[in-house]
Amino acid sequence: MKTTITRIGARALSLGMTAMFALSASAFAQEEAAAGGAQQKTMLDKWVIDGGWTMIPLVVLLALTLFLVFICLAQLNKNKFAPAALKDELIALMNECRVQSAIKLATESPTYLGRLVAYALPNIDANRPEDLGKDGIEDAIADFTNNERPQMMRFVDMLALSGSIAPSIGLFGTVQGMVGAFAILAESGQADPAQLAGSISVALLTTFWGLIISIIALPAFFFLKKTAQSREADCVNAIEEMVNTSINVINAEAQLARIPEGLDGGDEEEAEEEVYEEEGEQTEA
Repeated sequence: MKTTITRIGARALSLGMTAMFALSASAFAQEEAAAGGAQQKTMLDKWVIDGGWTMIPLVVLLALTLFLVFICLAQLNKNKFAPAALKDELIALMNECRVQSAIKLATESPTYLGRLVAYALPNIDANRPEDLGKDGIEDAIADFTNNERPQMMRFVDMLALSGSIAPSIGLFGTVQGMVGAFAILAESGQADPAQLAGSISVALLTTFWGLIISIIALPAFFFLKKTAQSREADCVNAIEEMVNTSINVINAEAQLARIPEGLDGGDEEEAEEEVYEEEGEQTEA
């Protein structure tokens, strides 16, 4: 998995560098063409190139944001956390109180649930059949989740950072464009639309793309954060269910012994009939 992420990251970085060089070359070509005469603008010119050099970090940030979204979706796949087949098999083993077999099976699984079970179940205390040392198991679960959470959330948190930085870069481009527009006004002394067009494009396009990136990154961050929390909760609930299953099996006879006699109503009816018969005999006598 790490090799795949590294490979995809290298491709995303190379794509970003290629976009930077292409954008820079296009910008220089546009300036030369504008110096030589009028040129009809393409969609790329209108929506990207006219934003100036500030569009370079925005394009890279957009590519990084999309890369992070796909990586997070791949990492938070349910099969990598709590596969249904593994969960059912572990519960079946714990239903037979085969703790060592459950630990061995979990150790062989690279999933989050497998690693959690392999870390927590060795804390079972057989000398406490009433709860199997559940407090120690819960402490182990808390330690495991606290240690794993930063690794699980690192790419998700980067999405929040991307969504926060993008509008700031766009605002920087807006300020730069406005400064350029006022500089032109100060030099020429009049508002010439042809001269102001470039600075206005910088001011508007950078803000536009900064907001687009933020609109993609922030909702994705909150969605993926909730997904990560849900995946973690599923694994914790699964191991708690396993432990409770074993506790119920071990204490089944003790729990049945606590049920009062006559719970089904049969014994109570027989006792009432006997009382009525005794009262009838006393009346006849």
